[in-house]
Amino acid sequence: MNARLALLAGTEPGITESDVFRLALLHATAELAALGGAVHLGRTTSALRLVASTGLPPALTRPWEIIDRTGPTVPTFAVRRGRSLWMANPSTHAPGFPATRWPGTGFASVPLIRDGRAQGALTVVTGDRGAPTDEQWAFLRDVVAWTAERMNRTPPPPQPPGEELMGGRLRQALQEVAVGTWSWDLLTGELVWDEAGAALFHAERVTREATWLKAIHPDDQPAALAALERAMRDGSLYESEYRVEQPDGGYRWVHGRGAAEYDEKREPVRMMGMVWDSHESRTARDALSRALRHMSDAFVLTDADWRISFANREAERILGAGEAELVGRSLWALPVVRRVPDLEARCRKAAAAATTTELDVRITAGRSHRLRLVPSPDGLALYFTDVTDTRRREAERAAAERAAAERSARTGELTAALAKATTSRDVVDAVAERVLPPFGATGLTVVSVEGDRAEIIGAVGYPQSFLQEFDGRKVPASDPVRDAVRGSAPLFISSVEEFTELYPHLAYRPRLAGKQAWAFLPLTVSGRTFSVCAVSFDRPRRLTNEERTLLTAISALLAHALERARLYDAEHTRSQELQRGLLPQRLPESPACTAAARFLPAGQGMDVGGDWYDVIPLSAGRVALVVGDVMGHGLAEAATMGRLRTAVMTLADLELPPGEVMSHLNDIVGDLGEDFYATCLYAVYDSSTRICSIARAGHPPPAVVRPDGTVHFPELSPDPPLGVAEPPFETTELELPDGSLLVLYTDGLVESPDREIDEGMTELARLLRTSGHQDPERLCDVLTNGLLPAERPAADDDAALLVGRVHALPADRMASWELEKDPRAAGQARRRIREQLAVWGLDDLAMTTELIASELIGNVVRYAKGPVRLRLLYSAVLVCEVYDGSLATPRIRHAAETDEGGRGLQLVAALSQRWGARYTADGKCIWTEQALSTGPTGLAAALLAAPEL
Repeated sequence: MNARLALLAGTEPGITESDVFRLALLHATAELAALGGAVHLGRTTSALRLVASTGLPPALTRPWEIIDRTGPTVPTFAVRRGRSLWMANPSTHAPGFPATRWPGTGFASVPLIRDGRAQGALTVVTGDRGAPTDEQWAFLRDVVAWTAERMNRTPPPPQPPGEELMGGRLRQALQEVAVGTWSWDLLTGELVWDEAGAALFHAERVTREATWLKAIHPDDQPAALAALERAMRDGSLYESEYRVEQPDGGYRWVHGRGAAEYDEKREPVRMMGMVWDSHESRTARDALSRALRHMSDAFVLTDADWRISFANREAERILGAGEAELVGRSLWALPVVRRVPDLEARCRKAAAAATTTELDVRITAGRSHRLRLVPSPDGLALYFTDVTDTRRREAERAAAERAAAERSARTGELTAALAKATTSRDVVDAVAERVLPPFGATGLTVVSVEGDRAEIIGAVGYPQSFLQEFDGRKVPASDPVRDAVRGSAPLFISSVEEFTELYPHLAYRPRLAGKQAWAFLPLTVSGRTFSVCAVSFDRPRRLTNEERTLLTAISALLAHALERARLYDAEHTRSQELQRGLLPQRLPESPACTAAARFLPAGQGMDVGGDWYDVIPLSAGRVALVVGDVMGHGLAEAATMGRLRTAVMTLADLELPPGEVMSHLNDIVGDLGEDFYATCLYAVYDSSTRICSIARAGHPPPAVVRPDGTVHFPELSPDPPLGVAEPPFETTELELPDGSLLVLYTDGLVESPDREIDEGMTELARLLRTSGHQDPERLCDVLTNGLLPAERPAADDDAALLVGRVHALPADRMASWELEKDPRAAGQARRRIREQLAVWGLDDLAMTTELIASELIGNVVRYAKGPVRLRLLYSAVLVCEVYDGSLATPRIRHAAETDEGGRGLQLVAALSQRWGARYTADGKCIWTEQALSTGPTGLAAALLAAPEL
């Protein structure tokens, strides 16, 4: 602040008042970070006049140009109260309220005090910071004090030359026209008229400033008052023309002129002048204006600042606004003018040359105008002549001359485009874009003929009903496509009548296709015609020999490009089939998780990718969800993906923890060489404990959506990708409430060349918050549609998405008991099982479950060590688990006839759907699964009935 005040203090003496105001506003708005500001002055009048502004558009400052000292605006409050104040926005004290909405937070105004009296105010529109601080108020007051001091030091306005005003020229004017004189006491506000002035102004009604303003037409008041205050402030001659109200309610034009007298303090104390009737001369000028208004050419007058002072009817039409809107506005503020590129710069350059200049412009759509700029001492005259027809004829001649050159250039462009085309669709699009426009064609079809069947390879400009009627149908013996293939020569048909004469049985086809002329071009490669390209027109068209020759040459280029594209399409189809074969055909069902998945390959490339996913049901109500990404594209990467997916399924079946699964996968990828890397995320959800164990290697974290809709990405250990990581891998455990969503994905879903991965994850979280309540299948569609464009560029990565909604096993579906490690444990287990299965209504499974538990507990008592625990889980199947403290793995043996043992696990395997063992933190668990069928199996019943059991 001090630096700004020092800068102001160092301003050279003698600068004008307008420069003083401008400097004060610039520093005030800059220091307060304000949006803009304004300075108002009203030394002697009852109104405040806007003398300077910065940063504020005219639309906002217009209501503030003249404001009454007694009015409810911010500057007038500051002036009347003689102190600084701030008012919040919106406020009834804002100019233009309520129609005009001002920006910013409010208005800060400081009165400008000279000779102990408030003569104006400096006002700024505050920004986001709100009301000024105490330090900023002090700065504003210092700036205003500097402004007042500099105003006192500006040169005094020169006294008007009395002889000039009251001398010979005035007397001569008085003899030629009735001229009245007036005197205005600025201290008392009293107006005194002579006889002629009183007659013009009806002085009995106009005796003070306020009544003088009321007698003036409302539209002329701002300009008249502004001219008066400018003359008093600058010491210049006052001159203004305005309309005065007549006793009959009408208005008459008068012209006023005068000058101010000043006291020893350089303050204006009186104004004297003259006034005369200018109605006739103004009427004559209006008549001239009416004549100009009806000119056939558009005519516009502007002042030196390009503000419009006159526009005739034709100008109003092409500028798209009426006289009321145009007059007073800058020519460059009109929307129709702003839309013309470089028009302002060209016109300003022409005006600066001060010579008549002509330009070609397009002011209205579809029309061309010749713009003629004629400089004058007071501004410019602009004439707009419509030259559309002339320019059209010139353009037609030029177009005819360019036609041959354009066709040659397009042939070169087509050759380059076909060389870059990869798919059949690319070839068709390239031909449609570069062949149809120069020939005026509207349709293109490329038809492959195999035997007697036609297949549309690509089409442009045809209704779907026609394509459906033609595609895949048998080609008639007499058909233009078959004839072109059979004869291997082009076939040109110039009208519907000619087509009907050649193929009367196909007379319906032109109407169905909406075409009236055709060129059927056979596509031949190595002497074999395999397709036909049909170029069609929506009007009769007889092609010249030159055009036919060019189309025949183009068909040869098209044939070779299409043959390459067909080979590419076949290879791409095989790649897609391989990709689909390496991914799960369907996800397995699991009571612990409802899952859905999507895979979207990258662009249209032939190379298969390495993204994959899987859902693997585990024992005891647990399920594994896995997603991975092998870096790169190609058959080698796809094979690596297949190996990793198979390895994960095998390792999951061994019931290994997530960290150990990652370690084995890391070894597999590491053995493939230094060029292979992969990322992976492996999660195991236990429905009995609601715990999800997650390990990852260089993969994006999963998204977790809780039942209340909150979304978060768990902070997991950032292990490097598989192939470069160093085991062990960290495992993170999360508790997931029943109904939570676990969303796994590859980076191709959230990252692209146009979007950082953080932005993609933020968008993923937003979609999950709004749509996380939907079922996984519908949610997959929402996420892929929201995160991936409909047509993905070939540079994009593959994207895999796996969404699982977890289901916790209710507490009343679980039962667990600690057992003694002695032979009595089997009996305790059977009793517990009978009681619990009776509660669950599964009495039919009691006998089988008792036998399974007896065998498992017997093995624990005999071979393992305690403690012993039995657990039953009732979900889609009945799970029986026996825990012990031994790490020895049970294996089925082939017992000989003389062996006394070794048959227990064989019985367990025979009585259950599945069985297995998994290691725990302090031992192992042997588990079995039984279907919820009725009654014990025949084997179980026989064994339980045996006496030795």
